[in-house]
Amino acid sequence: MSNRKPVHLAVYDTYADWETGHTTAWLARGGYEVRTVGAGTAAVRTIAGVRIQPDEELGELRPEDSSLLVLTGADLWDAGDGLAPFARKAREFLAAGVPVAAICGATAGLAREGLLDDREHTSAAPFYLAATGYGGGEHYVDTDAVTDGSGLLVTAGPTEPVAFAREVLRLLGVYEGEVLDAWYRLFHDSDAEAYAVLEAAGR
Repeated sequence: MSNRKPVHLAVYDTYADWETGHTTAWLARGGYEVRTVGAGTAAVRTIAGVRIQPDEELGELRPEDSSLLVLTGADLWDAGDGLAPFARKAREFLAAGVPVAAICGATAGLAREGLLDDREHTSAAPFYLAATGYGGGEHYVDTDAVTDGSGLLVTAGPTEPVAFAREVLRLLGVYEGEVLDAWYRLFHDSDAEAYAVLEAAGR
């Protein structure tokens, strides 16, 4: 049984199913418990209509009880302020020195909260975040996924779930070095030779 603190996966209606599957599956294989956290205890439905029952309520989540907060994209990020409490929770995590990983629309939520004004980050495209009116355009990095200089914030766009997972797995020390590189080559590039590296590491 792992003595690591759990990873918390934020869940809400219109949650983008494809964006965090690699991240959560491989964190779990790496010994982390993944717990879902919702605005309340009511079940939510993903974009695909998959029903998820949150394990915890956002208001009761404390950074000191977590290893990481994962914020997934959702249509609701761009449909008003309904998910703003999750961005405020991200602020609380970062202030406490606990990492946050945000992909797709969640990056816009962080931008609106002012959390990307002084941190290296990426997203779907620069103009997408610029539309939020945030002040961090000069810190935008045009790449697949970014871990900022503090090592506390991971961001990625919606087409990069594997790169997003790569950064998270590195951040939490699940894989590193040539093993992490092999993991990425296998799942992003379908490089069959990378499987042998992972298999050897598993032994």
